[in-house]
Amino acid sequence: MTTPPETPIFHTLSVPEALEVENVDRQQGLSTKEAENRRQKYGPNRFAQAKREPWWRSFVRQYADPMQIVLLIAGLGSLYPLKQWGTGVMLIALTLLNAALGLHQEGKAAAAIDALQKMMIVKARVRRDGALTELAAEELVPGDVVQIEAGDVVPADGRLLRAATLEIGESALTGESLPVAKNVEPLAEADTDLGDRSDMAYMNTNVTRGSGELLVTATGMNTEVGRISGMLQTEKDADTPLTRQLARLTNQILYVAGFALLASVIINLARGNEFNVVFTAAVAFAVSAIPTGLPAVVTTILSLGTQLLAKSNAIVKRLRSTETLGSTSAINSDKTGTLTLNQMTATEMAIPGRRYVISGGGYSTEGMIKRVAGEPDVPLEEHLLPMILASDAVVTDGTLIGDPTEGALVVLAEKGGLDAEATRAKYPRVAELPFDAAYKMMASFHEISGRTVCFVKGAPDQILARCAITPEQRDRYLAENERLARQGLRVMATARTEVDSVEGDLLDLLHDLEPLALVGIVDPPRSQAKGAIEEAHAAGIEVRMITGDHAITAAAIAGKLGIRGRAITGAEFAAMSDEEADREIGVIARVTPEHEVRLVDVLRRKGHIVAMTGDGVNDAPALKKADIGIAMGITGTEVSKEAAAMILTDDDFATIVKAVGLGRSLYANLKKYIYFQMGVLAGMIVTFLAASIGNIAAGVPFLPLQTLWLNFTTQVFQSVGLGYGNAEPDLMKRAPRRSDEPLLTNRVLGWLGLLGVFMGAITLVVLWFAERNHDVGVARTMGLTAFSLMNLIFSWTARSDLRSVFSLETFNDRRFVITSGMSLAAIVLATELGLFQRILQTVHLDLGQWAICLVAALTVVIPTEIRKAVLRRRAGSPS
Repeated sequence: MTTPPETPIFHTLSVPEALEVENVDRQQGLSTKEAENRRQKYGPNRFAQAKREPWWRSFVRQYADPMQIVLLIAGLGSLYPLKQWGTGVMLIALTLLNAALGLHQEGKAAAAIDALQKMMIVKARVRRDGALTELAAEELVPGDVVQIEAGDVVPADGRLLRAATLEIGESALTGESLPVAKNVEPLAEADTDLGDRSDMAYMNTNVTRGSGELLVTATGMNTEVGRISGMLQTEKDADTPLTRQLARLTNQILYVAGFALLASVIINLARGNEFNVVFTAAVAFAVSAIPTGLPAVVTTILSLGTQLLAKSNAIVKRLRSTETLGSTSAINSDKTGTLTLNQMTATEMAIPGRRYVISGGGYSTEGMIKRVAGEPDVPLEEHLLPMILASDAVVTDGTLIGDPTEGALVVLAEKGGLDAEATRAKYPRVAELPFDAAYKMMASFHEISGRTVCFVKGAPDQILARCAITPEQRDRYLAENERLARQGLRVMATARTEVDSVEGDLLDLLHDLEPLALVGIVDPPRSQAKGAIEEAHAAGIEVRMITGDHAITAAAIAGKLGIRGRAITGAEFAAMSDEEADREIGVIARVTPEHEVRLVDVLRRKGHIVAMTGDGVNDAPALKKADIGIAMGITGTEVSKEAAAMILTDDDFATIVKAVGLGRSLYANLKKYIYFQMGVLAGMIVTFLAASIGNIAAGVPFLPLQTLWLNFTTQVFQSVGLGYGNAEPDLMKRAPRRSDEPLLTNRVLGWLGLLGVFMGAITLVVLWFAERNHDVGVARTMGLTAFSLMNLIFSWTARSDLRSVFSLETFNDRRFVITSGMSLAAIVLATELGLFQRILQTVHLDLGQWAICLVAALTVVIPTEIRKAVLRRRAGSPS
């Protein structure tokens, strides 16, 4: 597949010039032979497939993780030479579980490309060998002449050769909320924005009105949508802040554990122990020092978090994106459908000498036309009639069929008391002048009371030019039009006249019009969006509006929503340096996919965690580039949904802010879990290293399966309990955390190291006492029980940095109480149930031995309460 060395700028070429460049006759089209030659040159009209990694390679790649390698070696070593089959099988099974979890959570790199492929239309009407024929869209080549009409999806990029009242909805590509009127006149500027190229049509956009003829200029990967597809293929999923921090923390643990393990092995070998004994100790040490439960617990916590988000209308596709939400510091939001209703609505109307405000929103006919008190009531029927009779849109129960602007006018007339269906039936059209971009009007002719009445709607300047009014009336008309336009409203005008007949050129009949109304139309903001933006600002989150609409319209909506900063165009943004690119900018209008991606890049380089919303094909690269890409579930294209990490089922900006709050709560709870996990790991490492140095319990304080039991019962249960603690009430009043903020600071890690020494020392005392008075089996059982109970009690102290464990709030979390009960049951079963005694090689403990273990475990409260008291004093908190 190739591209011409110098691609012509087709939107600047006239129709004859474009045909000459493509070397094709408009009436004949391409010959079958020439079409085949071009297909060989340019390739089929489809998107290139992303190269997929084989499943077996993805599976093997999971074992590149250092934790997986250590566990695999420990498992294989347990099988041979130790021949401890149960331990070996358990460890290898654990690596398989971790690998399966990793595969399950990985993003699908080619999913967005697959969705783009699904968007390809099946058939196209094309002129070949002088005849019109229907072909698969995949067979189109540059130079083909294609017929399009309302309801079609444009099959390839092309220069328009004919446009009869042609309008194309390009929102999926450009973000423009309204269909774009098309014509065949060439444009002067080569760098005209995509959304303003009125003589071009682009693949996978929708023809909403009229018909036309298209000269194909680009196919497949050379189209605008294909170029976006290429951007998606080269864009890799970004690691989340949690992923990066867990990786850093895991590496730190491995370094410390590796050093301690090496020291333990050297000490045991120097003591003259047999290889099997040393290797058993090394396996047990490795299992204890590696946070084997960490991936499973993080996955469990994040999975439950996704369920909470789903109940709030946010579907998270990638688990760790749940946490990313909580650190979001910048939201780049699409305007249409997210901040607004994506339903054009008439909000103001002016008639000669009167102004009206219209209540209600969207395509619901509930609402009123309100006037200023004290002014005499004026019958509005004659002003509303053109809105129904000169429109084709049909609105039923809040659902629109047809043009959005016409839909807004029909709804306005219904709010004024007219029945659209009955009115059209009573006054059928006797003639019609279709809308055309050349004169920007539509007119319909009706027999009313024996007269032929013409109703006109269209652009105010075009209608004014055909009105018979005084200079004073003209000035008032222009002033009213300017007032509405300054508010960012799209202004439509209506007028009427009477004619003698409807023969000849209907456009020539449109003179001496009587102006009736000016209507201001807008896609209104969602009612809850303003409050959500205020909440985001209070949480320290920057909000920007990104839109394909014009800057004045976007700025007006942004002002109503309370979005801070000035409005600029995409071209102005492109001309800025990176230093200027995020300064006091609240709105970027007329954007391209490159502008969206660059904004994400600039914000991320400045330390922001960026959430990006979008619904169109044009948004997909930025959705994939952002830390958290958010697609719209109702209006979003399949491409945007596949590229995003999260999908809003209600398309509502307020849901994003709510999800951020849930994400913050989730991160705070994850931080408690990591704090707990690091504390008990430090205790494990100290216990094993000191046991090797002191030759306590033959240098193996806990056997490998005992360690795994502790990891996957008490530690996992308490971790889940911590991960789902109640959220703190002021979370959304705090500034977002920095992207480089560590999960645990060096000071906290130092404290956990000291606490680990304390827990290890207490456990070793229990082991030493039990081994001296009983045997090594009792010693390991008592050591395991004491350390497990200490883990349980430590988790209760970890629930808050400041609040004492003895406060009443300690027991206000039902889920945590339940997980604690499960942990206690697991500790008891490990020593008292015969099956577990045989598997774990534990023994029965009497009441005195249980009492010793419990008292030893309770000592962990002493250092933790002392630290909390110091922190409370520094913070000035009484409890």
